[in-house]
Amino acid sequence: MLKQTQTFLRRNRANIAIGAGLLGSIYVGANYVLGKLTDAKNRMATDRIAKENLRRRFEQNQEDCSFTVLALLPTATERILELLPVEQLTHQLQEKKAARLAKSGAPSEVSFSALSMKDDDGMSVRSLKSEPPPLQSSAGPKKTKAQLWNELKITSITRAYTLIYTLALLCFLTRIQLNLLGRRNYLSSVISLAERDTESPIALENNETNPQLSQEDYDVNRKYLTFSWWLLHRGWRKLLSVVEVSVKQVFGPLNPRDDISMAQLRDLTMQIRKTVEGDADFSWLPFLLPPAGDEDLVLREAGVIPEHVSSSGVSVFGSSAPLHRLLDETSDLIDSPPGRDVLNQLFEAGFAVLLEEKLAEQAFKVVVMPMPGVGQDGRVQEVVEVPPDAKTKVANVLAVVTRQAHLIGNGIPNEYLKAMEKQPDLTGFSAIIYSNFDMSKALPTME
Repeated sequence: MLKQTQTFLRRNRANIAIGAGLLGSIYVGANYVLGKLTDAKNRMATDRIAKENLRRRFEQNQEDCSFTVLALLPTATERILELLPVEQLTHQLQEKKAARLAKSGAPSEVSFSALSMKDDDGMSVRSLKSEPPPLQSSAGPKKTKAQLWNELKITSITRAYTLIYTLALLCFLTRIQLNLLGRRNYLSSVISLAERDTESPIALENNETNPQLSQEDYDVNRKYLTFSWWLLHRGWRKLLSVVEVSVKQVFGPLNPRDDISMAQLRDLTMQIRKTVEGDADFSWLPFLLPPAGDEDLVLREAGVIPEHVSSSGVSVFGSSAPLHRLLDETSDLIDSPPGRDVLNQLFEAGFAVLLEEKLAEQAFKVVVMPMPGVGQDGRVQEVVEVPPDAKTKVANVLAVVTRQAHLIGNGIPNEYLKAMEKQPDLTGFSAIIYSNFDMSKALPTME
């Protein structure tokens, strides 16, 4: 038996060798393939985790943008309301009415809240009163009733429209700033993990949600965010002056006693918007960021750098290359065609809430009807259709606009901001900023 086996092996040793080699190759090949499949599976899992982490960070970043806008907006709102005191004008009109009542023999102690809704010319006085208490009349030459109504007309519309523009610009700028910094911080955490030579994916838990920044990066981020100071203290003033001139031209000829239709109101508003927003090449940059050379002024006025540092002749802004890069990219995004398109959508959304919802319901008394189906936010859709022949007094429009100004600037929740944030192009624009991993721009300073 042994001899036969040896004979068989001698005769077939070539075939056996070939078979053994083939089996070995198959084994090695199978292990190689299995190893590659395992690596691919691990890479896919890592990529999936990384993408999910990036998505969650991005969504959190957009929520942070909303809270930031609501936190910053009152700074500009307070100054706009102080500069355009519609309530003070209303109070003066109420004083004149009280004086006429006294002359006519009516009781002298009549509170303003008890005054008739209709003045002798048919215009509403009390309806123009909004939530904040009326301001005291300012000293100066007495104005006629017609002068007060005309000033109230221009002031109330200018105030509300300026607040819509300011809110939209602040929403736009905040999205750019926080998404640029979100991308920067994300890459900083990636580099930090790579330098530690770890193979673990970037997690969202523990310290990875808020990666530890170096002191230099923290200072750069803080100074960069400070540049919203320009819009909140200077930009809105430039904007208000433009809006006011346009409002005087468009609404100036209207008498508060005149009837006005929704179509006329839309047309007048569009005339103002065309004047304010300009053509396709119009730049919003001067309203959002300081001109070249005024960067240190912003940092000083905002209290980021001490007075003695800024007056020493050394530019804090000029000596910070990372801050330079962030502001340069911000300027490019503001003036980019996609950026202008997004801003236009934000303006559209804000004015739509004021005209098509608030004025339609409160001035034109249109009943809101539910539509079948649900919107993107999961709520039942609603439609407001103003009949072509529906009209209201200009004074009624002013009353609604006066009240809405406070809700545009201080409303919580803010319906105007919510409408702006629902614009799909805003989310897309933010996503492009956040995911644009151009290493020359996005990486933290490596000097």
